[in-house]
Amino acid sequence: MVGDAQLRICVIGDELTAGMGDARGLGWVGRVMARTQTEDPAFVAQLAVPHENTTDLSARWEAECQRRFTPMADNRLVLGLGSADLDEGLSLARSRLNLANILDGAAASRIGCFVVGPPPRTDTDVEAQAALSQAFADVCQRRHVPYVETFQPLRTHEQWHSDVAAGDGLHPGQAGYGLLAWLVLHNGWHAWLGLPDAG
Repeated sequence: MVGDAQLRICVIGDELTAGMGDARGLGWVGRVMARTQTEDPAFVAQLAVPHENTTDLSARWEAECQRRFTPMADNRLVLGLGSADLDEGLSLARSRLNLANILDGAAASRIGCFVVGPPPRTDTDVEAQAALSQAFADVCQRRHVPYVETFQPLRTHEQWHSDVAAGDGLHPGQAGYGLLAWLVLHNGWHAWLGLPDAG
């Protein structure tokens, strides 16, 4: 964290950001924050919109986050990206541009960003999902923004797929969100916040 400023985190994304399907109501965000020990209590705002694509996300993030940030705080933005762009027929170029616009806008306002990529779905073309995740990863890499790849690690993960199948077939339950949280916690989360690794 920067100095002694209060940590304020806005988490924007689709229904996976809100933990839809998790009987405990934690989702991956709640599980990650439970393992994030800060000196002072952190303010975390989950700003989820179901089935949101990156065009809509790009249009709303700044107004919603600025209402929750303060000039004296350590303001951070976490993007939990889904694959709604594929459902809406957005091109990879448009998806890349939308994410780039968000990250560049945040950088201009000195807001640190952390991006969590879209996990696998069974109702959408596998290769298209892989290409979308790779496009998001590339945008982040070019801007030195941490990116958590979730598609490839979970693509053939039996527990992930069985957990999704046990629910509504689209959203994970407790086990699936636990896997997402593990990926976030072990791919630069604590370093991004300037905190010691929880192990």
